[in-house]
Amino acid sequence: MLKIKLSSKRQATFPKQVCETLGLQPGDDLLLDKGTEHDEEVWYLRPAKPHKRPWLGSLRAYAKGKSHDMDAIRDSIATARKRNKA
Repeated sequence: MLKIKLSSKRQATFPKQVCETLGLQPGDDLLLDKGTEHDEEVWYLRPAKPHKRPWLGSLRAYAKGKSHDMDAIRDSIATARKRNKA
């Protein structure tokens, strides 16, 4: 069994074996779940899964090579409005 000791600031250092097994990197978030096993209170530790954002970056190809200054943005909006009125 592996042992973890808390510092005076309640910080813990996990053994390398645990981090490798869980696939943890510095800065990763962990989740603690409370449960009961054999009539004893136990805590389960697992890595927090990052939020999936499939939409993130989806417009990057559209924006590539275009100016992003305010005048260019205003011109683009005005052009789109004229096109939608026609």
